[in-house]
Amino acid sequence: METLSFLIYPFIGCVLLILIHAYFGVHILERGIIFVDLCMAQFIGLGIAVALFMGHDTAVDKTVYALVFAFLGASILTLTRKVSRIINVEAFIGVLYIFSLAASILVLDRTPHGLEELKAILNGNIIWVTPSELLKTFALYSGILAFHYIFRGKFFALTYEGKGGILWEFLFFFTFALVLVSSVQMAGILQVFSFLVIPALMGRLYTRKPWNVLLWGWAIGIAASVFGITLSYKLDFPTAPFIVASLSLCFFALLLVKALTAGRQEG
Repeated sequence: METLSFLIYPFIGCVLLILIHAYFGVHILERGIIFVDLCMAQFIGLGIAVALFMGHDTAVDKTVYALVFAFLGASILTLTRKVSRIINVEAFIGVLYIFSLAASILVLDRTPHGLEELKAILNGNIIWVTPSELLKTFALYSGILAFHYIFRGKFFALTYEGKGGILWEFLFFFTFALVLVSSVQMAGILQVFSFLVIPALMGRLYTRKPWNVLLWGWAIGIAASVFGITLSYKLDFPTAPFIVASLSLCFFALLLVKALTAGRQEG
């Protein structure tokens, strides 16, 4: 009972993260820009690093810097369709990611606790998430999901038909960036990336219908995360890497089952 009372808030945090990141994951996978989350999250991490370098280390300061970099990152990524006419878009996203990571390391090298701060940006600290953080996160995610549901026709046309103006492209990336501003600070880049890609990828093993992919991703992702966070607490392992490993192993297991099932059907 004591363990449950301690872990209930991290459990809720994981559920909130998976609900919204799996939704964006459906779009990201369909658009073939898999590493855009990692890139955007690291770009926001660069904003947090700059805040620390400037001596602005309060939660409000870091959020303000993160929002500025989220706006800049969303503006850059809005141009990905145009960039794809010139070069491979994943290569472009990869360069932006590696620039953000290198710049973060250089900036944090000039702060008093650079290594610890880099670790915090990568791993987050979801085990210590507070009820007030969860309420703010819930309000933000609910607003963004409501906005996407109201204009779902626009966003799904962008993803599945490549139709829509630059304004809707920007709104897609900016709302995604707003999600990341909250989730990177709460859970870290590693966990955020895994929540975006792996649940949706597991759903796509069984169906290609967007809402069915989402339901499969939510169900399997939440189960794997609850298992991961509980076992990491029991075994005293870092929470975020353990959750990422649990999700990854779950995906590999389901992929193996799918491959064996397909092999029998072909035989």
